[in-house]
Amino acid sequence: MNGEHLESTVEHKPTYGIYILVWLVLMMLTGVTVAVAGINFGNITVATALTIAIIKSYLVLTFFMHLKTETATFKIFVGVALLFLLISIALLFSDYSFL
Repeated sequence: MNGEHLESTVEHKPTYGIYILVWLVLMMLTGVTVAVAGINFGNITVATALTIAIIKSYLVLTFFMHLKTETATFKIFVGVALLFLLISIALLFSDYSFL
């Protein structure tokens, strides 16, 4: 029974290949961010930049900060912090006119 318990609690850590793949995706998204900065999308320029930033931060949180393998309590704490950040950004954009 003790051997079964040990097998069920073994963590699955990402390999170096996964880290390199995520890093390459982050570099690609950085290139897209630089390319998009030179293109005028009108009213959706800021939304495009924020969308790319959200995807990049998700990848960093999930893989490099090991949030994928953390406990549910820690994920809730991170989620609450991100919720307050989202509320702050929403209040900022509701106060500032882009016209």
